[in-house]
Amino acid sequence: MAKLEILEFPDPRLREVAKPVAEVTDAHRQLLDDMFETMYDAPGIGLAAIQVHVQERIVVVDISEDGSEPFGFINPEIEVLDPEIHQYDEGCLSVPGFYETVERPRRVRVKALDRNGEPFAMEAEGLLAVCIQHEVDHLDGKLFVDYISPLKRNRIRSKLEKSQRRRA
Repeated sequence: MAKLEILEFPDPRLREVAKPVAEVTDAHRQLLDDMFETMYDAPGIGLAAIQVHVQERIVVVDISEDGSEPFGFINPEIEVLDPEIHQYDEGCLSVPGFYETVERPRRVRVKALDRNGEPFAMEAEGLLAVCIQHEVDHLDGKLFVDYISPLKRNRIRSKLEKSQRRRA
C-alpha cells in the first residue's frame, strides 16, 4: 500500500469531473487500499479519487472511531430518501483546517459497485449520509466550500494559498 498526495483547494484539478469505471480491476482494488491508507493517515473519514488526482468515480468512507467500518464505492449514485435538510459542520482533507456549516439531506440511498465489481446498495443517514454526499460531490468537481458564501470561500482560498506558498 502507499500513501497518496492529497490535492488542496484551490488546485484546479479538484474541479475536474471523474469518469465512470468501466471494469473493476486489480489496479482499482489497489487504489482503494491506497486511498484507505491515505485517508486514515490524514486523518479523515472520507476520500474521493479526484482528491488524489485520479479521475475515476471511486470513494472511500469510514466514520468509525477505530477504522472498523470501511466502505468503498465505485461509480456511486445517490438517491435522496428524506428531503428534509439538516445542517452539519463539514471539513475536508483538501481544505485543511477549515470547517463550515453545510446543509444536506439527512438520509440517502447509495448504489455502487464494490471492490469486486459487484453491485450493491445501502441506506445511510446522519454523518454517514453527509460523508457520502460530500465525497460524491468531489467526483463532480464540487467542494464543500461551494455551499458557503463567496466571502467565506475567498477568505479560505487566500489563507490556503498563503500557506501553500510558505511550504513551497
